Amino acid sequence: MVPYDELSSSVPIKRTLQVIDCQNQANKQESEEPSNKRVRSLGRVTSLANLISPVKNGAVRRFGQTIQASFRGDGKLPGVPQKPCSKAAAPTPPKRRNSTLWSETLDVHQKGTFSTKEIKRQEAIFELSRGEQDLIEDLQLARKAYHDPMLKLSIMSEEELTHIFGNLDAYIPLHEDLLAQLSKATGQDGTVGQIGQIVVTWLPRLNAYKDYCSNQLAAKALLDQKKQDRRVQDFLQRCLESPFSRKLDLWSFLDIPRSRLVKYPLLLKEILRHTPAEHPDAARLEEAITVIQGVLSDINMKKGESECQYYIDKLEYLDDRQKDPRIDHCKSLLCHGELRNKSGTKLHVFLFTELLVLTRPVTRNERQCFQVYRQPIPVQELLLEDLQDGDVRMGGSFRGAFSNADKAKNIFRVRSQDLNQGQSHTLQVNDVFHKQQWLNCLRSAISIHRPLSEASTPSTPITGDTRSKRRPSSISAIVHMEEADENCPKPSSQSAPTSPCSSMTPRKKKKTLNW
Repeated sequence: MVPYDELSSSVPIKRTLQVIDCQNQANKQESEEPSNKRVRSLGRVTSLANLISPVKNGAVRRFGQTIQASFRGDGKLPGVPQKPCSKAAAPTPPKRRNSTLWSETLDVHQKGTFSTKEIKRQEAIFELSRGEQDLIEDLQLARKAYHDPMLKLSIMSEEELTHIFGNLDAYIPLHEDLLAQLSKATGQDGTVGQIGQIVVTWLPRLNAYKDYCSNQLAAKALLDQKKQDRRVQDFLQRCLESPFSRKLDLWSFLDIPRSRLVKYPLLLKEILRHTPAEHPDAARLEEAITVIQGVLSDINMKKGESECQYYIDKLEYLDDRQKDPRIDHCKSLLCHGELRNKSGTKLHVFLFTELLVLTRPVTRNERQCFQVYRQPIPVQELLLEDLQDGDVRMGGSFRGAFSNADKAKNIFRVRSQDLNQGQSHTLQVNDVFHKQQWLNCLRSAISIHRPLSEASTPSTPITGDTRSKRRPSSISAIVHMEEADENCPKPSSQSAPTSPCSSMTPRKKKKTLNW
């Protein structure tokens, strides 16, 4: 084996200088470096290292070095013998966030000067402040570690990156301003006296997130499509394996602003809970909670309209007669998800405010579309039948899922009052929980178009000797309004109805359907 210091005669001077420079950078990152560390290729390392512009923030300052380390290739320098490695290098552990509590920053003497209630109040304020700092770091990280390198390496076009990332830079000063105000209001003993007026004035500025949240559905779809590109997939995988990512993928960083928005009401309520009634902040905090709920409601509405239009644009009609003019009046998508019909065919069902649309998912030029199946059923003409387990035997490719003694479970039927259409669809979901979610969504939608007096009006009887021998099923246009948290479940399975109320609003019981 030729010693490392004797390679200069066989390796070009420029390459040797690069190797020395690489070792100098590695010595700064690790205090203890084994002398027999193998030499790695620098081709990809230098291209990424130069893309990271320096920043002052300590939490983001080192991620350029991290990307550099994660992008080191396994190839060897041409013509350079390699030294054997004594042992495999251990993977770098992911970076962890600081989880220090406010009370842990105090000494024993200081703790004794505060009541338990005041300590809890300051803990809640400290959590709000620390969360703002974390958000700022994540927004900077998304730009510096993902957006800028992919742009400079031409992994994605500028138009594609703008569509996916939105205007993230515009939100950083917004949160820096709140952080600066909280820091200014902090006394020498580390406590914040009054926070109410600060948040009442600042919270309306969060309306700037309307466009960003409204674009998330389309942005996620484009990102998923671009992941089919091997260059994009390789870049994102290397970032995921780097310590700076904290094992979070790119979309997790892009979704952080939305998840932060829903925390503000909870944080403010926690601060108010530990604020004495006679404190000057009490009234202001109640006002702030009302303000942020109004902001979230506005963002919910804008995002719901955007999501509704997104899916309407993806509907594909085999016949122009399938397009119901009422689709243009739909401003909200109540729920949607994958179900099976009686023959076992997978259908993606959309419940809009005006129409129930059954579709088949298709792909056109790498673009997902939804081919309309049969004629959409107007909600005002919709009849809902809750079928009992075993009432129907599912056929087609789905028959094999049942033994001879078992029949279909978790099924319901939708049909139109218009006998000329003659439409009736028996649909099956995965489990009883998600069946109930669909029933609740459908009943709530029907109730908007159908007076309560019609709820007790018997539906058109189902004829047929076979059906008359079945156990009686509950057939009704509407039973009663359900709480919104039941109408808008989390999509945890294929047949679960996905509703626009996913997570923008804190998980409390509500009277309206949100996204």
